[in-house]
Amino acid sequence: MRKSFLKYLQFEKRYSAHTISSYDNDLRQFESYLGEYYPSTLLEDTTHSIIRGWVVSLVDIGLDPKSVNRKITCLRSFYKFLLKREIISDDPTKKIQILKTAKKLPQFLNENEMSRLLDHITFGEGFSQQRDRLILELLYGTGTRLSEIIHLKHSDVDIANRTLKVLGKRNKERVIPFSVALQKIIETYIEEKNILGIQNDHNYLIVTEEGRQCYPMLIYRTVKKYLDLFTTIEKRSPHVLRHTFATHLLNKGAELNAVKDLLGHTSLAATQVYTHNSMEKLKAVFEQAHPKA
Repeated sequence: MRKSFLKYLQFEKRYSAHTISSYDNDLRQFESYLGEYYPSTLLEDTTHSIIRGWVVSLVDIGLDPKSVNRKITCLRSFYKFLLKREIISDDPTKKIQILKTAKKLPQFLNENEMSRLLDHITFGEGFSQQRDRLILELLYGTGTRLSEIIHLKHSDVDIANRTLKVLGKRNKERVIPFSVALQKIIETYIEEKNILGIQNDHNYLIVTEEGRQCYPMLIYRTVKKYLDLFTTIEKRSPHVLRHTFATHLLNKGAELNAVKDLLGHTSLAATQVYTHNSMEKLKAVFEQAHPKA
């Protein structure tokens, strides 16, 4: 049933390849647990107490609560799938509780750091230099995810109207406006690309010098290379620029719902985490300026 479930995730739920691989690993780990402690029990025959025992064993070995919760979510999805297919009549995960996790605020660069990074650094001329600049400006200027800019095609970019059409998680499409400054950067990058005669069959916007689709590690290396020069925050990943995009919008008075739509979140709960960063800034201003602080 595991293979059928994974196909269901791929073709009906349209989960990403990364998520499907994670779920596959989680189910295999649970199968290994069953094989060791309950060798006569199949996945579809397990019980609440067996699953609870597995969760306890994961906690006992010191697995991060977020990782444990992902495995619980995987099992919940799997047994809902079995219920839907009428393979089981009762969900053994319905009383399994999600573990409490410490809430961490997203890390982001302050406005001065971003200004120094984008306005005062000399990227140089040439295709790879302009690609580096475009990667940074796209991530910060539109709040797109790493996977989204990798799959961005020329046809998704409306330069005249300054909008991007982005295909996000679960194939949810959204349109993101961008600035005049980013418009010029895109045009310069495309010019450099055309000068070298770089072409690719799938018409991806960001490509390697050989015309192949850009890959995640190239984006990671590019972002880290430049963030290392201007910030001391612990995380220096592409997602930090997405966090920075959202935080700066809220700091400047953007409506939460608007930021939610720009980020492609399905609910406000995911976006509200950025309001904590804004509140921290307000607290700092209050403590510095108010006589009674």
